[in-house]
Amino acid sequence: MQSVAAALDRLGELAASPTVAKLAAAFEASGHELALVGGPVRDAFLGRPVSDLDFTTDATPDEILAIVKPIAEAHWDIGRAFGTIGAKIAGETVEITTYRADAYDGDSRKPEVAFGSSLEDDLTRRDFTVNSLALRLPKLELVDPSGGVEDLVAGVLRTPAAPEQSFGDDPLRMLRAARFASQLGFEVEDSTRRAMDDLAPAIERISAERVRDELSKLLLTGAPRRGIRLLVESGLADLVIPEVPALRLERDEHHRHKDVYEHSIMVLEQAIDYEKSRGVLDSPDLVVRLAALMHDIGKPATRRYEPGGSVSFHHHDVVGAKLARKRLRALRFDNDTIAAVSRIIELHLRFFGYTDGAWSDSAVRRYVRDAGDQLERLHIVSRADVTTRNRRKADQLGFAYDDLEERIAVLAEEEELAAVRPELDGQQIMAILGLAPGPIVGEAYKFLLEVRLDEGPIGTDAATERLRAWWASREPAGA
Repeated sequence: MQSVAAALDRLGELAASPTVAKLAAAFEASGHELALVGGPVRDAFLGRPVSDLDFTTDATPDEILAIVKPIAEAHWDIGRAFGTIGAKIAGETVEITTYRADAYDGDSRKPEVAFGSSLEDDLTRRDFTVNSLALRLPKLELVDPSGGVEDLVAGVLRTPAAPEQSFGDDPLRMLRAARFASQLGFEVEDSTRRAMDDLAPAIERISAERVRDELSKLLLTGAPRRGIRLLVESGLADLVIPEVPALRLERDEHHRHKDVYEHSIMVLEQAIDYEKSRGVLDSPDLVVRLAALMHDIGKPATRRYEPGGSVSFHHHDVVGAKLARKRLRALRFDNDTIAAVSRIIELHLRFFGYTDGAWSDSAVRRYVRDAGDQLERLHIVSRADVTTRNRRKADQLGFAYDDLEERIAVLAEEEELAAVRPELDGQQIMAILGLAPGPIVGEAYKFLLEVRLDEGPIGTDAATERLRAWWASREPAGA
């Protein structure tokens, strides 16, 4: 947290930038107010990078357009119905929104949009005091009607209005509390926290798309543990992603198993570390984080008590993949994300068989083939799934995975593993066997693919011989 003077200096430098200065001058010349608002002002106090430039004004959307058109390289009004106009000015993207005075009826999933006339009223309708800060332009006057600076100093999340009113107006703010708790490392103030417990059921008024977006932002923070815990402890997770709180399996004094909920959060944290340190994926990676958090969600449904005090979770990988697909569909995730996350969950146990004995080259090829374009993410989640406190065991698993990756690299260089396919394609198969297009061609292709996976490259001539032998061995009725 920077001092107020240091923060104002940073904001003064930002106000002097070509984009902000040009925008402020244009609004002043038009006789309208303009203020930099929310995240940029907050982050200036926190010493964090200032990225998105959000402004608010007393001008209507039509008036905003009239002001920005002469100074913008581009502009768009996709958010016009909500009072927001976007523009590109001096090379930077900005959003300018008319003061809001939204009304909620308590049942609708969306507010009835209404425009306001006062900056102070607009700020007190925002989600948290630390986001209810503004800098009037061009005179550089800090506006803080709700004590946001004090809460920034204290590291506290608090609503400007009574939390019951704020969350009743927009229940998504409860999820935003969890996200900002993780993003900023702040604690939720007591009365705000109690209101989350009491009003958690109201989250069901919110569309799946808005919930999805807020959960994604939480998972994409640098340290999502605090926010996930807040969702689970408040009861919100039971309503939006119930598979996660279900991981808190009760313990039987006669049976032993690790705390699956704590384990899953540790896997998520370790996956984030691997995601960053390996440097292969763009970080943060939502697929990695969803798969890490949800990799064991099949355990509650598959738990069995075994003789001798142990607990088993047979096939929890397959069950978990199905549950993940169902949940992510309900949250309106895109098909690619759903397919990737469920595939990683389905395969996340495969590696642990590697430590039972060295895999054949065929097994390594199949591992790569089954992972497909999710191989790097599978590497990360599989490595992160090792949370044992037994240092020797952890080292053994780490060395084993190092060995697996080395073997994959060698085979990839020798055999082009990323594009494993038979030496003969469908057209060649039909020409050799004298077949017309049909299911039998697919069967022949699958046979040759299995040969390729088992034995590696064998050449076109050998593949032709194997194909003819396979064809000759088929039952007459199937020929």
